Amino acid sequence: MNGPHDLGGMMGHGAIAPEADEPLFHAGWEARALGVTLACGALGHWNIDESRHARESLPWPIYLDTSYYEIWTRALETLLTRHGLVSADELATGEAEPAPVHPRRLAASAVDAVLARGGPTDRPVTAAPRFAIGDLVRTRNLQPKGHTRLPGYVRGHVGTIIAAHGGFILPDANAHGRGEAPEHLYTVRFEGADLWGDEAEPGSEVMIDAWESYLERA
Repeated sequence: MNGPHDLGGMMGHGAIAPEADEPLFHAGWEARALGVTLACGALGHWNIDESRHARESLPWPIYLDTSYYEIWTRALETLLTRHGLVSADELATGEAEPAPVHPRRLAASAVDAVLARGGPTDRPVTAAPRFAIGDLVRTRNLQPKGHTRLPGYVRGHVGTIIAAHGGFILPDANAHGRGEAPEHLYTVRFEGADLWGDEAEPGSEVMIDAWESYLERA
C-alpha cells in the first residue's frame, strides 16, 4: 500500500541526523513496548508481515507525528483486538478480564533462546528463476491496496540484477493470511540518475531486494 511508511527517495523531510552514542531506549516505556510486542508475537496469532502492515496502516497524521515505539504499541492494539486477545473495553480501561494462561506464553527464561533462533524466511521454490545475475529488469508499477515491500520510488524504473538469493516468503501474501507463497528474491541495483534525474548525487546507486513478481524484463 502507499502509506506514510514509504518515505524512501522522497524530498522535503530534512536531513538524517544520527544521534551520537544513542541509547537502546530513550525512556523506560520503550523497553517495555518492545518486550510486550515480542511476547505477544510469540503467541503465534500473526506473523511479522501482518504486524508490519498493521504499523503501515496507521493514518498519515498519526504515523508521521508518532515516535517509533508508539507506532509499535498502536499497531499491537490493532493486532490484539483483531485476533480476539483483548477487547475494546479492556484497552479503554486498561484493565484485563481474567483469562487462562495462553499455551504459547513466552517465559522470561526463554526469551534469549527465542531471539537467538530468529525467524528464517527462506523457503524452497520448485519453479526455476525467471531472471539471472546481469539481467536488466524493470520494476512493475504496482499500487496495491495491501502490503508490499516494493518501495514506491523505484516502481517503473530499470535496474540490473546483481544477486539471486533463492526462495523467500512473499510478504504481500503472508501479511493477509494467503499463505507464504515463496518466490525467488533478487538484489537489483539502480543508478541514482535513473531514479532522480540530473539532481541525483553523481555516481550514486541504490540496491533493493525485490521478489520475482515485482519484476519484468526491461
